[in-house]
Amino acid sequence: MLLRHLRYLLAVADNGGFTRAAEALHVSQPTLSQQIRQLEETLGVILFDRTSRTVKPTDAGEAYIECARRVLVELEAGKRALHDVKDLSRGSLRLAMTPTFMAYLVGPLVSQYVARYPNIHLEIFEMSMDDIETGLADDSLDIAIAFDQVRNAEIESIPAFTENLGLMVGRAHPLYESREALTREQVAQLQFALLTADFVTRTSIDEYFAQTRITPKVAIEVNSVNTLLEVISHTAMATILPEAIASGERTLRKIALKGDVPSRGAALLRRKNNYHSAAALAFVELVLTTHSL
Repeated sequence: MLLRHLRYLLAVADNGGFTRAAEALHVSQPTLSQQIRQLEETLGVILFDRTSRTVKPTDAGEAYIECARRVLVELEAGKRALHDVKDLSRGSLRLAMTPTFMAYLVGPLVSQYVARYPNIHLEIFEMSMDDIETGLADDSLDIAIAFDQVRNAEIESIPAFTENLGLMVGRAHPLYESREALTREQVAQLQFALLTADFVTRTSIDEYFAQTRITPKVAIEVNSVNTLLEVISHTAMATILPEAIASGERTLRKIALKGDVPSRGAALLRRKNNYHSAAALAFVELVLTTHSL
């Protein structure tokens, strides 16, 4: 059995058939079919059901495909280990953040990292929590900054810092110049523009409203942090976002709240039991030394 067999196997599974898989691999379909038959003969099992219009893995095929994926992930990690340079004179880092962290954290962190390690090639991705967990699990990402509610057992969560959420308004809002903390009743009277429900940040906001028994007047929902900031800057709407965003945006003003403010844990995420490059370890150290819980 060769690595080529495993790659061909995954191509057929991921493309749902031999024709599309052959096109993706840039090989002829007869060659691909022959390679899969060789693999089946070696293993002594049928990996694909070829009787239907679409090629589907058999039960044995499903089990073996999952093992093949893990093998190729480990081999890619090993390949990176061979090229890793401990003195950080070269290397690469694939970094992801969820949108709200990207809005205020990526600039300062990357600035410090590049200043310390100018020869490290950075790839930076803005992703949802689900996509981050998938990327870490399949080894297409090295490290991420996200929330500490990890659902994938393959992902390690390293507590990094606590992030406070704050109520903020733009210059067009009548409370922009206010210095008084708002009561629960006053918050309930505000018109809100918030992130949509698919953001983990919105989950924290909704939990805050539930705990304080506030039924918010949500007039606008937005699926982009940058767009939400534009909306707040030009309307008499309030929003709730990480406090650090308000401190970095001169057009926004954080309004104090009476009682506890909503908060959540921020974490560094990486794949468990995986090779972690010197570049990734240096990034973890940077975050943990500049942002303490």
